[in-house]
Amino acid sequence: MPDFTIRKTMIFLEEIHHEGGPAAATPRQRGAIVALVANPFAGRYEPELQPAMEDLKPLGLALTDRLIAAMGGLAGIDSYGKGAIVGEGGEIEHGALWHVPGGYAMRERLGEAKAIVPSAMKVGGMGARLDVPLGHINAAYVRSHFDAIEVGLPDGPRTGEILFALAMARGGRVHDRMGGLSVAQVKGEDGLR
Repeated sequence: MPDFTIRKTMIFLEEIHHEGGPAAATPRQRGAIVALVANPFAGRYEPELQPAMEDLKPLGLALTDRLIAAMGGLAGIDSYGKGAIVGEGGEIEHGALWHVPGGYAMRERLGEAKAIVPSAMKVGGMGARLDVPLGHINAAYVRSHFDAIEVGLPDGPRTGEILFALAMARGGRVHDRMGGLSVAQVKGEDGLR
């Protein structure tokens, strides 16, 4: 069983009142949580990585629960995304370990989420930043919810670490006016529309 020992976590929260236009009636909220963990595969090639996703499921659920609580509860959360930064000695595939544990944890806690969980990952050193993509939880074609939140920590990921990230938001971009499928038109049947 691989050991993904946590060194540090951090929560990012922001409220967006306007983007140069009129103030929104309700500010848009974006949030993210990151965990810096030991990378048990750093420095070597491991041909079979998929079983380690099972070991990360408790971390995915714990981070999801903490982020939902920090954002004031489930009500209105309608965007999500995930990401990873793999530190020195690791490979991009180590970041891909987060696909199932991170994505399915948010889907489980957010209820009837149908859309794919947007994802971004890279290899980077200490202080690297990552734009975690956001998309609507039930319909990938809702343009108003195409967005990202930047995450990163000044002291990680260190050599032999991975930074795993989860992100959520309430509402679309402030001043959205690019058309496309609106939230009111979402059917939530196939994850697209």
